[in-house]
Amino acid sequence: MSDVESPAYVSGHGLLTGRTAVITAAAGAGIGGATARRFLEEGARVVISDAHVRRLKESEEVLAAEFGAANVASLPCDVTDEQQVEALFALAGELHDGLDIVVNNAGLGGTCALVDMTDEQWSRVLDVTLNGTFRCTRAALRRFRDQGAGGVVVNNASVVGWRAQAGQAHYAAAKAGVMALTRCAAVEAAEYGVRVNAVSPSLAMHPHLVKVTTPELLEELTGREAFGRYAQPWEVANVMVFLASGYSSYMTGEVVSVSSQHA
Repeated sequence: MSDVESPAYVSGHGLLTGRTAVITAAAGAGIGGATARRFLEEGARVVISDAHVRRLKESEEVLAAEFGAANVASLPCDVTDEQQVEALFALAGELHDGLDIVVNNAGLGGTCALVDMTDEQWSRVLDVTLNGTFRCTRAALRRFRDQGAGGVVVNNASVVGWRAQAGQAHYAAAKAGVMALTRCAAVEAAEYGVRVNAVSPSLAMHPHLVKVTTPELLEELTGREAFGRYAQPWEVANVMVFLASGYSSYMTGEVVSVSSQHA
């Protein structure tokens, strides 16, 4: 296997011009933050949220300075709290007189053998990753239905929802649930012109995550990838842009693998 360098960053093409998006877990250098930036580069207005208040504020300030304060807003949101979810969606509607796109990126992982896993460990991962996606999808669909102008939901799943991995029973179960939720929500929402799809990344890393990952584990994980490297968060965000844009107008209920895994 030969290592392949990351490709050049793709510039924006106005694919989301004039549209308003809510993006959860969007503070920091991961997929959520990359998605917020890519959406702004494509002409969207974003309302970003995260459970980490300080990082969220810092992210808002950086993006607002680059893309304009009128195009960026933020509100802390713990997706396990229904009131906070409702407040987030209400803010998006108040600021921009409607909502067009929702990206459900919030998720919680962890590694633990099933025989040692506590009920609390299991429930916490499921509540953030699956139940949180449910709460935000429900809030989105209610607003899209009432607006009567269509809309798009993009969920963040994972290849572990398809493939077994030791120590990941809770996370894999949650992500498999996100995939099933995506398909069912798509069937129900089609009658009012709303599309619901998901991305399924394998290994997306950023510098901060690399620092807390052992070289041995990183080598093992990248060894499973055909390109011999991990994905940059923006490479996953590009697929989210596609699913949010008119280029995917006939796609709904799909889970798109963003992966070069061969095993």
